[in-house]
Amino acid sequence: MDGLKIDDVAKQSGLTKRTIRYYEQIGLLPSPPRSEGGFRLYSQEHVDFLKKITNAKEVMGFTLQELQEFIALNDILELQKMDYRQVKGTSLQKEKLEKVYNTIVEQLKLIEQKKKNILKVEADLISLRDRSKAALIRFEQEGK
Repeated sequence: MDGLKIDDVAKQSGLTKRTIRYYEQIGLLPSPPRSEGGFRLYSQEHVDFLKKITNAKEVMGFTLQELQEFIALNDILELQKMDYRQVKGTSLQKEKLEKVYNTIVEQLKLIEQKKKNILKVEADLISLRDRSKAALIRFEQEGK
């Protein structure tokens, strides 16, 4: 059975072996098949998935729980898209498309909440910076 060993996956994904195993343990990463000797044998799809998770975690600042929710919604979306393709041209098409739409809306809500949180942190820091600058100016004006 061909497949990538965890060392190779770690190098390609930029994650540690421990993190990869942990993601598998908590159900974030689908379990790979194992060799006769019990070694995990990963596919390129596993590596691509880990890169996607890392990107979502780093770029969007998702916690592990948020990542699990985002990935679960993504999995649902992929299934819904397949369902939609199978019924294309039938009376079920609208119903399937509505499900796809609603799942995308849920994913966007997660991202929107993250953006709001980031903007709040930014606003707090800007306020602190401005107050600090004003205090520095007062010190300079008072000759301290």
